[in-house]
Amino acid sequence: MSKTKPFLVVMTIIGILLAGCSNSNFQAETDYEVKEFSYTNQNNQEVGLNDLKGQVWIADFIFTNCETVCPPMTFNLSKLQEKLKKEGVEDYKIVSFSVDPENDTPDALKEYISNFEADTSKWELLTGYEFDEVKDLAEHSFRSIVADDPKSDQMIHGTSFYLVNQKGTVVKTYSGNSDVPYDEIVQDMKTLIEEGSE
Repeated sequence: MSKTKPFLVVMTIIGILLAGCSNSNFQAETDYEVKEFSYTNQNNQEVGLNDLKGQVWIADFIFTNCETVCPPMTFNLSKLQEKLKKEGVEDYKIVSFSVDPENDTPDALKEYISNFEADTSKWELLTGYEFDEVKDLAEHSFRSIVADDPKSDQMIHGTSFYLVNQKGTVVKTYSGNSDVPYDEIVQDMKTLIEEGSE
């Protein structure tokens, strides 16, 4: 066996590895299909999964009477919007599902989001369903918990942000309450949007 053959094999392997490293294609980490829904947003308009198809969106679970994690999460999403705007990213949605639909009327959601510097033209705050519906949606579509806290008027829910692709599949989750990886989210959203437009 000549000395050049092993060298060529090694160089070929290195080439393949480098090609893999330079590949900017988005790598999904989850594969959760969001089940069909049609709910009411803060403007009293019906918004369903079909309305979101073809767009990349970020989802979370909040409620307006929340005394702990929800205001920071909503602030963090408004900050994400600023970063998306700076990067020229326009074709996206944010969808916040209320985990307290009994009290979170469209008006309550509209008042809640008005406390943040948010672009509400790209933000759907949803209600108009039974508590068991959102509990089921969180569990089966997002692999997240939603529960009533029997000791208070507060709700128990996850604090993640969920990246949903154009087909309605949850492909990645991020911390939404603290240490939010803004740059990673922006890059992931840009990549998905660009891949979807090809």
